[in-house]
Amino acid sequence: MPEPPLGEPAASLLEREIARLIAQRLRIERRRLDLTLQDVAARTGLSLGMISKIENAQTNPSLRTLAQLSEALEVPVTAFFRGLEGERDASFVKGGEGLELVRQGTRHGHRYELLAVPAGDSGRVQPLLVTLNEGSEAFSFFQHEGTEFIHLLSGRMRYGYGRHGYDMNPGDSLLFDGATPHGPELLEELPIRFLSVIVEREEAPG
Repeated sequence: MPEPPLGEPAASLLEREIARLIAQRLRIERRRLDLTLQDVAARTGLSLGMISKIENAQTNPSLRTLAQLSEALEVPVTAFFRGLEGERDASFVKGGEGLELVRQGTRHGHRYELLAVPAGDSGRVQPLLVTLNEGSEAFSFFQHEGTEFIHLLSGRMRYGYGRHGYDMNPGDSLLFDGATPHGPELLEELPIRFLSVIVEREEAPG
């Protein structure tokens, strides 16, 4: 049975996307095995013209043809559909347009700007831009669930964590358990700006 051409109006966007993915996977796997189009044609028993059309996304192969290709290329049939799953939404926030949040440190003059809006399971990750200026106070007793990563962008500070203190300059980073008291204990050079990424722990299934 001849493969259906894609140029006809009946071809949907989904069909075109499937053809594109199959073509991409065919090219990747063929090159992985160092095969020419003619080699694939010989292995499958299909014509060279048909293999060329499939690799150029000019036709949607039948299931029988996919089975022949999977055997010739030594991959499962499902390999041709990788990437077809719906993409998850990304969160893009332009510079200076992050959502300002009120957190524990707000009353100490710490400004928190949410750099991305979490979606779905990614809600366990919270990226923040923290700014300390002349009106900010040192406070090293913050506590919260999860793990926190901070990266100093500008200014200088001594950051307290439990019984330890870390002198941080631009480019320095720190990763720690949020349950241990922590925070800036000495503001050495203002303004201070640092990236804070808080990752909440996944709850164990009940």
